[in-house]
Amino acid sequence: MLRRIRLELARTKDFPEGSTHHGYEFVAPLTADHHLDAELWKKNRQVCTVHRFWPGEGDATGQLVRTRAGHWAFSYEAGAEDDEPIHRLEDHRFVEGEYVGIREHDGQTRPFKVTSIRPVPGLSPQV
Repeated sequence: MLRRIRLELARTKDFPEGSTHHGYEFVAPLTADHHLDAELWKKNRQVCTVHRFWPGEGDATGQLVRTRAGHWAFSYEAGAEDDEPIHRLEDHRFVEGEYVGIREHDGQTRPFKVTSIRPVPGLSPQV
């Protein structure tokens, strides 16, 4: 089932309390046990989008992609130069309160907390 997943910046040196103003929202298919469904993603790539929100840098939109090495990333333009790899995404359970590490375009890996998971109205995954 397709879900809209919101990740917000967790505690870091620069943001000791985390930040609700820095993060990502993305659409991805999840299995019944809350893992990314790679097979369903293959059939629904076009709707697996990401929205990065970060004050002072402007918003960015892109896609959830699979790299040549088989890893997952957020990509905003063609080519791998701007890709933001997601550490072991295939192992994550997407439930509220869990954490995900993302290596952002500046080369830093930051922790993000899953703050919400909701159905995506109007989108039915292709099976």
